[in-house]
Formats: sequence, structure tokens, C-alpha cells
Amino acid sequence: MEKENIKRRHDKYAPFWALALIVLGGIGLATVWIDLGSFWKGYVLDMTGPAWNYILFRGLYTEYADNFWTRFFTPNRTLIIFLIVCFGIETLQYFKIYNSTFDLWDLLAYISILVPLYFIDSGIYRKTKKYATQQKI
Repeated sequence: MEKENIKRRHDKYAPFWALALIVLGGIGLATVWIDLGSFWKGYVLDMTGPAWNYILFRGLYTEYADNFWTRFFTPNRTLIIFLIVCFGIETLQYFKIYNSTFDLWDLLAYISILVPLYFIDSGIYRKTKKYATQQKI
């Protein structure tokens, strides 16, 4: 019964996450195809990329699955991994490890959509776990 409730809640929100994935992915890819200025070219992909990957890694866009991958990539762990990767990329740019331009504003761009998605996801995740715990009692 517990797993069924978790599955039901996850599947209820999956279409909305799928729509967010499509919109964020489409906007991110559009930065390559359309030139709408320096902000568009410089920051929009940095904003949408981590966000759409968060949805992908968490498996939020599809029906519920209980496996090693979904148990490993909890909201907290996924956010921490993504922040380490994003900030690591900027650190590598700062120390000129590879040919790229360091931009402090990229750090804000990375978290601008990622963190709100995390709060939405973790709220749903907590409600699901809390509900499942209450069902056990």
C-alpha cells in the first residue's frame, strides 16, 4: 500500500515535470539556434541546463520507478552533485585549466532555476515520505 501511494503521488506530478523538461530543454537548445542578444547567448543555457538535467536525473518526468538510480538521486544529493559540478566548471575556468571565460554571474545563472526546482521537488518528496510514514502507523 505504501509503495502504491508513493507511485500515485509521483505519477500525478510526472506530466508537469515532463512539460518543464520539454520547455527548459527547448529554451536551452534555442540559445544555439536563435540570437537574442548577449544575455540569451551567455546565460540562458547556464540557467536551463542544470534545471532540465535535474529533472532527468531525478526521473521526475516519467512514471515512478524504485531502483538504485532513483534511490541514489534524492533531491538533496542531486542538488549537491549538480552544484559541485557547476561550481567546479567555473573554478576550472577561473584557473584557466581549459580555454574558456570565467564569469561570476554564471554561478547565479546555474542556481536561478535549479534551486526553485529543488524546493518544489523536495516539498513533494517530503510530503510523499511523510504520507507513507503516516500510513505505516
